[in-house]
Amino acid sequence: MSVNYGSKRTVVGAHYGVRDWLVQRVTAVLMALFTLAVLVQVIFSKGSVGYDLWAGIFAAQWMKLLTFAVIVALIWHVWVGVRDIWMDYVKAAGLRLVLQVFTIVWLVACAGWGFQVLWRL
Repeated sequence: MSVNYGSKRTVVGAHYGVRDWLVQRVTAVLMALFTLAVLVQVIFSKGSVGYDLWAGIFAAQWMKLLTFAVIVALIWHVWVGVRDIWMDYVKAAGLRLVLQVFTIVWLVACAGWGFQVLWRL
């Protein structure tokens, strides 16, 4: 009889658990801090909230780089979550693969659009 608990437990699978859990938390914290930073800039700005204010907030190079990092974090955050949904609830491997490929294409397209908008400001 084999022992399947404790230090002798046989671990199988892709080992995504802890890494993905940590990615979700770190990217969520990064996105929350970015949101707070933008809100602070909007709240403490002088004048009306319009295109000029938004363009001014994102005009600095450091803000563009930070926004770039947040877009990448958002894409990674979404990928981990949606991939886990597909793996948990779609049992047919072929359909799951199609959904995962569609998700990747959709996320890359969204990231491309976000970067395009960001660099136009």
